Order: sequence, then C-alpha cells, then structure tokens
Amino acid sequence: MSELIDTLLTDARERMAKTVESTTNELGSVRTGRATTSLLDRVVVDYYGAPTPLKQLATLGTPEARLLTVQPFDAGSLKLIEKAIVDSGLGLTPNNDGKIIRINIPELNEERRKDMVKVAKKIGEEGKIAMRNVRRDVLHDLKKLKDDGDVGADDEHRAEGELQKITDAAIADLDGRLKAKEEEILEV
Repeated sequence: MSELIDTLLTDARERMAKTVESTTNELGSVRTGRATTSLLDRVVVDYYGAPTPLKQLATLGTPEARLLTVQPFDAGSLKLIEKAIVDSGLGLTPNNDGKIIRINIPELNEERRKDMVKVAKKIGEEGKIAMRNVRRDVLHDLKKLKDDGDVGADDEHRAEGELQKITDAAIADLDGRLKAKEEEILEV
C-alpha cells in the first residue's frame, strides 16, 4: 500500500485511541458507590464570569471511602463551588463549613444503579459514534485518493478492510471498558 494510505490508517488508529481514552475518562465521572475525585471532573464553576473546571479552583480529596473533600484555593469561591456541585446533576449534596466542602457519597439503591448504567451506556455509545465518524472521514479520504488517481482500486479496497479491522478493535476495547464500568456500578 502507498505511503498516503499508511498515513491515513495511522491517523485513524491514533484518533480512535484518543476517543477510547476520552470516553474512558468520561466513564470515570459516572458515579459508583464509592468516592473518587473523578466524579467531579465534569463540574464547571462560573468563576468571575469564566467557566472554570473545579479541579483548577480547589484541591480534591477522598479521606474516606464514602467522602469527598473540596478545599478551594480562594475562600471567596466556596459558595460558587458549592452551587456548581449542586447544579451539576450528579445528585450530590455538598456540606460547607466555611473552609472546606465535604460531600458524602450515599449508597446507591438498585434503581439508581440502573440509571447510572444507562448513563454509562450513553457515554459509550457517544464514543462509538465518534469512532464511526473517524472511519467515515478516512473512507472519504481513501475514495478521494482513488478518484484523484493517487492509488489504485485494489489498494483502496485493502485499506478499507484494514480500516474496518482498526475500527472493530477500537470498539471492542471500548466495549470491554464499558462492561467493566457497568460491573463496577452494579457491584453492591
């Protein structure tokens, strides 16, 4: 196969790997029964008019299995952080003592666990859609190469098969990570 095709396939492989990592990070923010600072990754605080990720405004900690602590660098941002956590839709209730915010992570009931699995599956599906979009873009580029006469039809066909193998492997990797997350959520 030509160097152009190899470049396209390498690019597809890298973009799909980044999608798997990004989706895995987002899955980390789905709540399970135990405390983890990644739960707060999606929390964005309106800090002096600028949307700022919580982890840039405070030190996050997990002193106990069911407790998160948020210690702001600027004590004046305490109320803003507390409001952002409440508004985040994570179902967490922050307790503010004037210096630090403590968040108790309640035990998940069966219904809430099933809801969290649905959220995880939705995140996983968004990752798969992103990978299919990468595949579509590369297929378009391969067709353009063939139409422009840069590569032959046989090379294009072989490259399409290789691209499908790359896509299948990336989706299988994501499915494995999603299954592990579902098991973690459903674990009592």
